[in-house]
Amino acid sequence: MTTLVLGLGNALMGDDGLGAAVISALTVGYRFPTNVRLVDGGTLGLDLLPRIEEAQRLLVIDALVMDKAPGTLVRLEGEEVPRAFASKLSLHQAGLQDLLAVAELQGHLPAQLVVHGAQGETLFPGIGLSSALKKALPQLLRNVLAELAFWGIEIESVEAEGAA
Repeated sequence: MTTLVLGLGNALMGDDGLGAAVISALTVGYRFPTNVRLVDGGTLGLDLLPRIEEAQRLLVIDALVMDKAPGTLVRLEGEEVPRAFASKLSLHQAGLQDLLAVAELQGHLPAQLVVHGAQGETLFPGIGLSSALKKALPQLLRNVLAELAFWGIEIESVEAEGAA
């Protein structure tokens, strides 16, 4: 069963780089089985369709806009995802919503779909996350790792390997 962990966002737009930051932390800090794909999707839009269609499980990481305090963590699952994106919760809702709609029309929507994200604070040109998202990042990373472990994915910490 193929699992796609997809980080969305533009690292040149402040907190919009959240997805890329999480994918980077996962890539550097952990080893995953060969059936787990970590992808910094950036703002690629429909170019991501083949990767989504080949996945049975999709975990998306993105900065969200929800009228909550900056750094507030959110988890959406299954049917909550299209409903949430209809309410424009994500900076990439149109692109992701389109991707999911096309995948569903073609009969290739992943069986499991989860979005992990955080309310952004600075969503304008600039490199780096706001202090609110930097503070939320470790817990978001733990949430993503817990989700993957719940799916039965064995994750090996590179740090633990180096300590042995």
